[in-house]
Amino acid sequence: MQEAAFIKQNKPRWEEFEKLIATDQPPQPDRLAELFILLTDDLSFARSQYPNSRVTEYLNLLAGKVHRTIYKNQKEEKNRFIHFWKIEVPQAMYHSRKQLSYAFIIFIVAGLIGAVSTANDDTFVRLILSDGYVNMTLENIKSGNPTRVYSSGGEMNMFFAITYNNILVSFKMFAFAALTSLCTGYFLFYNGLMMGTFFMFIYQQNQLAQALPVIMLHGTIELSSIVIAAAAGFVMGNSFLFPGTYSRLTSFKAGALRGLKIIMGLVPFFIVAGFIESFITRYAFMHWVFKLGIIGLSAFLMIYYFVVYPFQLKRHGRF
Repeated sequence: MQEAAFIKQNKPRWEEFEKLIATDQPPQPDRLAELFILLTDDLSFARSQYPNSRVTEYLNLLAGKVHRTIYKNQKEEKNRFIHFWKIEVPQAMYHSRKQLSYAFIIFIVAGLIGAVSTANDDTFVRLILSDGYVNMTLENIKSGNPTRVYSSGGEMNMFFAITYNNILVSFKMFAFAALTSLCTGYFLFYNGLMMGTFFMFIYQQNQLAQALPVIMLHGTIELSSIVIAAAAGFVMGNSFLFPGTYSRLTSFKAGALRGLKIIMGLVPFFIVAGFIESFITRYAFMHWVFKLGIIGLSAFLMIYYFVVYPFQLKRHGRF
């Protein structure tokens, strides 16, 4: 790569680094560590390609500043836990907004495919959801409660089982991205396919008006979290497939760290979704005002924290 092209490609990031270490409030240790890794990678490349260049001298000085900043701020913050949820997770989401868009599009397209396929093929729903689940749902519809499955067990047992399963699914969706982003994409697509298939099946049974609000009591957080978990997987998988100017290992480490922060940030939301599904969704015939309130509050929480709030922090220069 020509030196001019190298400078043009990376200059905005170096300027960002300078601003970051020049602020009165010291950057967080994780961010500094990530910064130092990326910067030293650039410095190593410059030393091998342009050993006597001013850009190599500049990068060496900048790396020294970052190194001093790291050791100057080794003391752990007392409010580290709060800072993680207040700054680090939203920061990771802001830098993953493209991956979140891709995940959302894949999920919606898969849902539409499932709905259209179910509408045009009577056997498709049993292929995707299984005969046992379809037959159980038909029996519940005959009994007058299409969502009776959510009240079939004890609250606490359901809570622990559902929460554990949801967290496990999200971590699997993230972890499989270590192989390739296509694995995460496949799991996301299949989940979207099941969603579209189920809703179309319920619609064909003339039960959508009753079942949809009940399912979305917990489904608003649960389905949103699945999409966000897939975005975290794309972050890690794409960092290996498309390392840019960094070494593949350096890029993968940075992507894995950012994706892991997102996954860890989802855990409380899966707990909330599990609580709603176990303790509230069973009351399928509650007044529609309560249903609308829970769904609306859940949607606001997910959209604000994972989409709006990160942009607000960026706009105010918090990262």
